[in-house]
Amino acid sequence: MNIEIVKIIGDYLSIIFLIFTVVLLLVFISMAYLSARNSFHYKHKNSFGDLSKIMASPLAPSITIIAPAYNEGLTIVENIRSLLSLRYVEFEVMVVNDGSKDDTMEKMIAAFDLYKTDRQVPSDWRAKPVAGIYKSRKKAYAKLTVIDKANGGKSDALNAGMQLSQNKYVGCIDVDCLLLPDALLHVVKAFYQRSKQRVIAVGGVIRVANSCQISGGKLEQINLPTNWLARYQLLEYTRSFLLGRMAWGRIDSLLIISGAFGFFDREIALAAGLYDTDTVGEDMEIVFRMRRYMHDRGLPYTVEYIPDPLCWTEVPESPKILLNQRDRWTRGNLETLYKHKEMFFNPKYGRLGMISYPYWFFYEWLAPLLEFFGFFSIIAFYFAGILNWDFFIGISITIYAFMVMFSFYAILWDVYSYNEYKKTKDLLILMVCALTEPLFFHPLVTFAAVRGNYKKLFKIQSGWGTITRKGFSKPANA
Repeated sequence: MNIEIVKIIGDYLSIIFLIFTVVLLLVFISMAYLSARNSFHYKHKNSFGDLSKIMASPLAPSITIIAPAYNEGLTIVENIRSLLSLRYVEFEVMVVNDGSKDDTMEKMIAAFDLYKTDRQVPSDWRAKPVAGIYKSRKKAYAKLTVIDKANGGKSDALNAGMQLSQNKYVGCIDVDCLLLPDALLHVVKAFYQRSKQRVIAVGGVIRVANSCQISGGKLEQINLPTNWLARYQLLEYTRSFLLGRMAWGRIDSLLIISGAFGFFDREIALAAGLYDTDTVGEDMEIVFRMRRYMHDRGLPYTVEYIPDPLCWTEVPESPKILLNQRDRWTRGNLETLYKHKEMFFNPKYGRLGMISYPYWFFYEWLAPLLEFFGFFSIIAFYFAGILNWDFFIGISITIYAFMVMFSFYAILWDVYSYNEYKKTKDLLILMVCALTEPLFFHPLVTFAAVRGNYKKLFKIQSGWGTITRKGFSKPANA
């Protein structure tokens, strides 16, 4: 009798898993179609005229680039020089020293001849106390502002920068990210291409800089990473940014902008309440909140997405650091979904409530858990002698084949659109990654997601954790 009950439960679980799988496959097919449509649309609308001269004029809107820095003494000077070299006129680089315990502040003072100004913070200050606001005595660094404040985390540092900025738009980036010289031109163009809707935020593709040749804060040569873990992440980023987020951008339902490269309408960001300092997923949460702010007031708006490879960053090359990063992402996703649970299947929020939020709930949060527990269910059914081998083998082959084909599609689409990796050897390596990712990299990411849920459920860890980077200053073959 017990075996019969278990068998019935197994049959129901198989049906649920089959339905869940079919729905996800259909969603991915739709995303592939929508991303292609959006890419064609983006290329078409950007093929007319050259706006660089207009955007580089003094009449262009002002932008503040906010870069939080914590214990970045090894690379902070070169990173700031790279940001100051951007091709734009009316912009400010605001580095927020978030209570660094190393020599980050001392190196900035020495390298840029900084002096402490008498500028005061606003009376309604919403961040940790500020020890000083610094400017450079040298005219060449007139665009640089440095804020020295008590440690409060990345969100608190970004909030400090947003409040002290006096420009129309703010760009929130990681200080160790590399922006291409014309990045701000593309961003401002995205803010101004809409005539009937207010663009409240602009996000973009994040590219993998591991093994690339970088000199003087400039990208000299693009190389495929030599580290296999970084290669898997490159493939993952290509799928996620070039296909996934392009698709959500097509139907104006994008709910996340990467913290490494995100630009916002400062007025709306302030009105919506700035970054939430109680979550480790602040980049996702602020987009949720800004969208809800506009929706709740019935104001026409949109969030734009730029597929151009404008921002390059270093990804983890060790499993330990990758696991720390991904379980933090999971905790951030879960916190944001819970904070905005009123949106779940709420027609008031249109496509956001009926399509985008449910996708994040079922795929980004629930799918790894189902996959993890499904694995142990298969083992249990096997030992109980009730495993449906035909179903198991058929569904496994289908899922594996689809994952590989979707990755192949992402690689080919990347070749068609931007063709960053031109060597035949590099493309073959990426295809090998596509064939092996479901067997090696995907289980690691799934485990990280389960661990993140476990930590959040039992409140084992609520902070960022430690993410150590190798830095851009090392040789490409290091």
